[in-house]
Amino acid sequence: MTFLDKLYSTLIILGISTSVVASSPPPTEATGWFQIAVAAREAEEYKKAHDALDVAGEMEFSPVRISFERARLHTLADDHDKAVAELESIAATGFLSIGFIVNDPILGSLEGNEGYDRFIDNMSKLAYPCEQGEVFKEFDSWVGDWVVHGPAGGLAGTNSITREERGCVLLEHWQNTAGGTGQSINFVDKISGEWVQIWNAEGGSQINIRGGMTDEGRNETYVNESRHPRR
Repeated sequence: MTFLDKLYSTLIILGISTSVVASSPPPTEATGWFQIAVAAREAEEYKKAHDALDVAGEMEFSPVRISFERARLHTLADDHDKAVAELESIAATGFLSIGFIVNDPILGSLEGNEGYDRFIDNMSKLAYPCEQGEVFKEFDSWVGDWVVHGPAGGLAGTNSITREERGCVLLEHWQNTAGGTGQSINFVDKISGEWVQIWNAEGGSQINIRGGMTDEGRNETYVNESRHPRR
């Protein structure tokens, strides 16, 4: 049997009449078969959808997209264990776009299922490492809104520190009593493991500071790569 004969036979198995097959040749591209699978799923013909995905897979369509579609089919068929297994196979490829899963109207309905919730928790730890790693928490005590006073006790200004990008960045917004402002972005250099602060003020002044916490819990930094500790 030729490949084209097999395609015709599959269409007939999927329930398409021989007259339709004769007048409308079957898809010869994997995308067409994937679209047939999606249409069958929307028509609640889940077995036909799986069959069409089989053909799309033989034609080397994206394995990740096929797994996502199978996960949707299993979810709709209330076979949640198989749905989670498909999602785990996707994650095993290195796919970490967790939002694509939790925001999917079908897959997101799995929330509350023990296996799905555990999968999402494990995937989140890989997708958002800054929420997990201890080094990213070293300056948590700095986060908040501050009223800053000088050495003599006089008001110097206000400072607001926020965690952004799921803990990967600390943003500083400073304003002194005269209305002058400045901002800094603070993050961990993944290569050196050091904290980096890049400061810019409205007057154009800039500071690039590197450093971090010592084993004794002391903040030790150096400016402009000079590596002279500032304590």
